[in-house]
Amino acid sequence: MRHSFIFTTTLWLSLIYVNESFSQKLIWSDEFETDGLPNPNYWSYDVGDHGWGNNELQFYTKENPKNARIADGILIIEARADSSYQKGYSSARIVTKGQAAWQYAYIEVRAKLPEGTGTWPAIWMLPEKNTYGGWPKSGEIDIMEHVGYDPGRVHGTVHTEAFNHSIGTQKGAQLTVPDFQNDFHTYAIDWRKDKIDFFIDGEKYFTFENTGNGPKEWPFDQPFHLILNIAVGGNWGGAKGVDTAIWPQRLEVDYVRVFDKKP
Repeated sequence: MRHSFIFTTTLWLSLIYVNESFSQKLIWSDEFETDGLPNPNYWSYDVGDHGWGNNELQFYTKENPKNARIADGILIIEARADSSYQKGYSSARIVTKGQAAWQYAYIEVRAKLPEGTGTWPAIWMLPEKNTYGGWPKSGEIDIMEHVGYDPGRVHGTVHTEAFNHSIGTQKGAQLTVPDFQNDFHTYAIDWRKDKIDFFIDGEKYFTFENTGNGPKEWPFDQPFHLILNIAVGGNWGGAKGVDTAIWPQRLEVDYVRVFDKKP
């Protein structure tokens, strides 16, 4: 009888340990359930048309439902041809900066992407504070990028002082998503102290490891906020021009969810 008690107790404790090890806590989310502008308690706007470091063409507007709105449970970020703006295009870039930022988390965004030459949608992260200096010293995490002239090739990338596209050393990988423009897919990262794993629909396709060589290679020990946007043209998105016949184009987002960890 005593042996049976010990076995039962051990099994019970083991089950508790397994349950706690694999449990996942939702710490922030936006399900986009209320029609209208994005929730101002969650999102604010980057505004302007100064090129954003990439010679982009769009003017990012603020609180303009033509460029950012929620309808039928979906966030719509829409890039449009608009001659009332100097460079001929408007779009939106919404950010959680100042309202929500995370350090080490599992972050997933379910989205459907725009198509066409000249589109450049992104789901990405920048540091809440530039602890190690301006870009790229404090880092950048690109959960998803797609350029329309290379349809279906989705990129996950990091940028740091040592590893960034301006010197041709950025670290990243790609995965083909053939129906990127027709169906929703889940783009995610699992960000830990020792690495960042990148996923599409649960498939891991890239890991960036903490080298232990300090912030020049790993500035990802500070809170980062989330950014959702569509750029038009630019050094990468416009490398093969901009098709003037495709607009408007949408980045549609079903939800954003942030968990303390990935089981």
